[in-house]
Amino acid sequence: MIIKVKEPIEPEYELIQKDQLVFTYFHFASSEKLTNAMMEREAICLAYETVQAADGSLPLLVPMSEVAGRMAVQEGAKYLERPMGGKGVLLGGVPGVSPGKVLVLGGGVVGPQAAKMAAGLSAEVTIMDISLNRLRYLCDVMEANVKTLYSNEYNIRRLIGECDLIIGAVLIPGAKAPNLITRDMLKEMKPGTVLVDVAVDQGGCIETCEPTTHEDPTYVIDEVVHYCVANMPGAVPQTSTIALTNATLPYGLLLADKGWKEACRMRTDLLAGLNIVNGNIVHNGVADAFDLPLENVNNWI
Repeated sequence: MIIKVKEPIEPEYELIQKDQLVFTYFHFASSEKLTNAMMEREAICLAYETVQAADGSLPLLVPMSEVAGRMAVQEGAKYLERPMGGKGVLLGGVPGVSPGKVLVLGGGVVGPQAAKMAAGLSAEVTIMDISLNRLRYLCDVMEANVKTLYSNEYNIRRLIGECDLIIGAVLIPGAKAPNLITRDMLKEMKPGTVLVDVAVDQGGCIETCEPTTHEDPTYVIDEVVHYCVANMPGAVPQTSTIALTNATLPYGLLLADKGWKEACRMRTDLLAGLNIVNGNIVHNGVADAFDLPLENVNNWI
């Protein structure tokens, strides 16, 4: 059994053996190369990000989503500074000067954390989602400077031209994120607008998103600053390690004690975490991403 934080990198592929259980973040839908490599190694791939509780929540994704959501505003505010290529806008404004405008796409876990941080800086925040029930809940719990809006192309296009910071926080568990910001939309944004795509690990919800690193985090297309760092929480490892271990350790102990088959029979949330078993894809999000055959996960436990 191997417990990691991030997906195996290429030099590690050949070290993984048949029947080894690898328990980590995989984000297979964003990497066909990784998917093929793990199928070839015939390992048991149990992904943190698709472990799913009965209520639909993702208990092992939540901690890092919370960190990334809060960081999105912290990083976005920094790159709005003129020396960093941004508009030169202070998100909170000052007396006599309007605050910056923040658009958050997605109301799951990342989105509300980002909205909460932006609101705390006194920015003018709009959070969008396609679930009216979720929007009702957010409307009740969010600060007064956070507005909710139904997510569709019309509303997105209407707002992007006036927003200073746009945060992509959309997730479809195990599947590639949909492109909500397309290339042509960049022309409607003002120069120096900052895009932070937290969904980059799942392929990004911004069409022009390409994964970057903490060492070289941004690039500019059509005068719009893109911050698309994969593994954003890696910049704050002390906080991230404790937050992640709090959530993963009980699952890791169960897997080590009972073995992966028995643990998955006992816990349906762990069963949902299985993505690849001995070269076979058993998660529909991964199969759909690359148009590959899907096996019934119950046949393997």
